[in-house]
Amino acid sequence: MALFGGSTSQMITADRALPGRPTPLPGVPETHFVNGNRIQPPFPDGLRTAVFGMGCFWGAERMFWQTPGVYSTAVGYAGGFTPNPTYEETCTGRTGHTEVVLVVFDPAQVGYETLLKVFWEGHDPTQGMRQGNDTGTQYRSAVYHADDAQRELAEATAKSYGEALRTARHGGITTEIAPLGAFYYAEDYHQQYLAKVPNGYCGVGGTGVSCPVGTGIGGTDAQA
Repeated sequence: MALFGGSTSQMITADRALPGRPTPLPGVPETHFVNGNRIQPPFPDGLRTAVFGMGCFWGAERMFWQTPGVYSTAVGYAGGFTPNPTYEETCTGRTGHTEVVLVVFDPAQVGYETLLKVFWEGHDPTQGMRQGNDTGTQYRSAVYHADDAQRELAEATAKSYGEALRTARHGGITTEIAPLGAFYYAEDYHQQYLAKVPNGYCGVGGTGVSCPVGTGIGGTDAQA
């Protein structure tokens, strides 16, 4: 696991985490509220997945479902210890999970590097265990990679964006970059929340600093 910079609160240890449950939460839909595509496997051949934590997952998910080339999105929990946690359990900080978005994308239409650009520019990755007024380990910035290609791009863009942030007089990046252990789907009412509640809360906001990456179409990026 790679961690860029420090944090503002304490992560729980595995031995103190909530026990969770052996089965997934009931009632999670199979299809996307906005576009009708599948949000649970199986996905069409050739599609790939990415997982990002950007603070409150409601606003983060909307950024990605609006990104061209993205097939579907879902919100959930990752990076911690508790199996199949509830939202209430995650909010206690005793699961170790952060709120994340699962992005299912077509690499022929949008590259992983472009998704990273949406990620970096869509929130403030310098705030440790918080995002804006939302505080706690469940709001930490994170990239959970599926393979070495995703890891290399995540680390490379973290370095280049960190330099851009420093030039703009921001702090250092605190984003967690680690292998994806498990993604646990959040409850039904969280899925595509801002499409169901258009005026709902969205605490995600960027720094205004552009992330210097390519177009994401073709080449190594399209294969990530």
